[in-house]
Amino acid sequence: MRDDNVYLGHMLDTARKICAKSAGLERARFDADEDLRLALLHLVQIVGEAAGRVSAQTRAAHPEILWHKITGMRHKIVHDYMDISENALWQVVTEDLAPLVAALEKIVPPETP
Repeated sequence: MRDDNVYLGHMLDTARKICAKSAGLERARFDADEDLRLALLHLVQIVGEAAGRVSAQTRAAHPEILWHKITGMRHKIVHDYMDISENALWQVVTEDLAPLVAALEKIVPPETP
């Protein structure tokens, strides 16, 4: 399970980074800032990649996390990159990440110094 904790921690750290970059973000700025959209897209991809590396046992133990949707978004970004909806990215960033952070905070063990 140590590896799972590494991947869960990576998911949490990256999701927090997305939340920080999108705090107070308005849709008009999101639409106008291609660099920001690309950065957010990349970070969402990282969350999905880490989620895909979490063991089936840990996934089964935490059905409150929408593993299939998270990894599905990663696959969409990587394999269907020409058909990524900015609306879908906006929804992930503004609606889906905060609940994910909350869920991960409950299961990721605190770091030890």
